[in-house]
Amino acid sequence: MYVSFSTSESVHIPVDSKETPIQHYLRQPKRLVKAIADPQLVKQRGDDLYELKMRPINFMEIYHFQPIVLLKVWSGSNSSVYLKSEGCKIEGIDYINERFSLKLKGVLYPQELNGITILKGQADLNVGVELPTALMFTPKPFLERAGGKLLKGVLSRIKHKLTTQLVHDYYIWASQEIESEPKSTTKPKLAPDLDLGY
Repeated sequence: MYVSFSTSESVHIPVDSKETPIQHYLRQPKRLVKAIADPQLVKQRGDDLYELKMRPINFMEIYHFQPIVLLKVWSGSNSSVYLKSEGCKIEGIDYINERFSLKLKGVLYPQELNGITILKGQADLNVGVELPTALMFTPKPFLERAGGKLLKGVLSRIKHKLTTQLVHDYYIWASQEIESEPKSTTKPKLAPDLDLGY
């Protein structure tokens, strides 16, 4: 029996903008990926491609497996950041790996509202799988509810990291940018009473 699960999650995060605005930070997808995922679980596979090991999934207390997702993450216009799954494999159960599909897409972008910067975004996650024989007689609506709840948990964890780790990393990055800027120097006047406008 083939079943599919889908869910969406949106974010609306007020950001205290620093001297270097978050728009500049968002133009660095590589840093964003490492801010919202465990660096030990991420491997860069290309300019915009990242292999991400997701947390192990426990489905109905019967099946335990770990998805490994190939993500494309890139910057667009107006400091928008996009992500899209390019492939997926399953560690733990060969049967599911051969009959499993995962599609993830999302966008994150800054918006100015009444002088306040808001990070807005949405992620959509869809999973399809041909179930093993052991679950063939389980009512499909029950399976779909269980699967939907599981996926909601996956996106909720991503949302939590966006609202905490990403913003925190932006503040660290912004402070480092200020420290790395060359100090301005004041040009000396040519004579005590002669001001040339420097």
